Amino acid sequence: MIVGHGAAGLTAALAASEEARATGNAVDLTVVERSVEGQHGGNTRFTPCYMRLEAPGRLSPGFVDDMIAVSSGQNDRAYFEKLAEEAPATMMWMQTHGIEFHNPVYYLSVGPPRIQPIGAGESIIRELTRAAKEAGVRFRYGCLAETLERDGSGRMTGLRISDTDGRSETIAADVVILACGGFQGDPTMLREHLGAGGETLRMISPGTRLNAGHGIRMALAVGARPAGDWRGMHIEPIDPRSRGPAPVVLVYPYGIVVDTAANRFFDEGAGLVHETWEEFARSIHFDCRDSEVYAILDSRLLEIENYGRAIRSEVAPFKADTLEELARMIGIPAVSLESTVGVYNSACTGDPAKFDATDKDGLAAAAWLIPPKSNWARAIERPPFLAYPLIGAIAYTFGGIATDTCARVLGESGPITGLFAAGEITGHFHGTAPNAVAVLRAAVYGRIAGREAARASTP
Repeated sequence: MIVGHGAAGLTAALAASEEARATGNAVDLTVVERSVEGQHGGNTRFTPCYMRLEAPGRLSPGFVDDMIAVSSGQNDRAYFEKLAEEAPATMMWMQTHGIEFHNPVYYLSVGPPRIQPIGAGESIIRELTRAAKEAGVRFRYGCLAETLERDGSGRMTGLRISDTDGRSETIAADVVILACGGFQGDPTMLREHLGAGGETLRMISPGTRLNAGHGIRMALAVGARPAGDWRGMHIEPIDPRSRGPAPVVLVYPYGIVVDTAANRFFDEGAGLVHETWEEFARSIHFDCRDSEVYAILDSRLLEIENYGRAIRSEVAPFKADTLEELARMIGIPAVSLESTVGVYNSACTGDPAKFDATDKDGLAAAAWLIPPKSNWARAIERPPFLAYPLIGAIAYTFGGIATDTCARVLGESGPITGLFAAGEITGHFHGTAPNAVAVLRAAVYGRIAGREAARASTP
């Protein structure tokens, strides 16, 4: 049994089928999915699906060290070494199943190398679902996994599920792979682990709400060890007016950001967007009044080549010829906005010719400005003036269950017989999510889980 229909679940199902066929092991494979058919795919369906490789068969040097550094040394080196070892082969394997990759243009700024499936996450769901069905994998939609069943010796015997009509049944299974995401779709767990206000976080995509911690709770109930940063999450700044998935607005470093009182509250130029967006978006939600802020820019944004790559909202910014009018449009105090912009402009004493939207340019504001502006400090003075409303939207949580490099779920005394897991449900991130790794690790460890589960299953 595989629980979950995203990248981790599909790679697990397909790899298990191939391993069983290669070894002559007659294994029945069923994917149980909470959503109805057509809405399946969880976060994967809606993600841009960037993956941190130079090419499908080549990982960039220093990958593992980067994974450890981003967590201040907390991430498990063995886990990421295995990820690095298996990633190139996994991407090439996905190519054999109809997924094509290219090197995407990523927003505006530089960053680690990335590849992307042509068609993004939706192509992963489409092609791997097709391949799995052709391999004989069965899919049951509209079924919520509720309980892992074991015998007196601790071996897995089945999975209890319920359908949309509330009917329950137990399906016999000697091996279960949990690939059903984190707990971002459960308001109670969000409040418990992220703090007051966590329960009101907006989901970044329609698939995000389906990951409500069911798999985590089932695994903990049979003795799985909790792991990862339970206060951690990947959260991004989005336009709350947009109805599309992941409508990020990542031009905030090129202007200033103010709260609803028109005050700045952080260093917009502290780093590249993938280095600052989590802290920024988290601060918006938990620290700012009404959990909403505004990026304030001028017409020079429109002169940045391909600036639209950094904006995934389909809604145009507020636009006005004066700051007073802009403030009125977005409902914040005009006098305060004019004062904040005036103070900021006075601190923009560097040479604006140094401005470089693609990298940290060292164009810092005067040292007396509080909060500071470490890069891209260019005066906001050329109308029309622009404003984007921003809120924080959660993509996934970091807390989950412990697994080893074979994707086996770990209890206090070692692997739990017959139980595997991959993807967001596993607790392997701490502090900050490493950029362009979430779907990559789901695919790689899903494939590992599938192979290992097929070997562990009894004919």
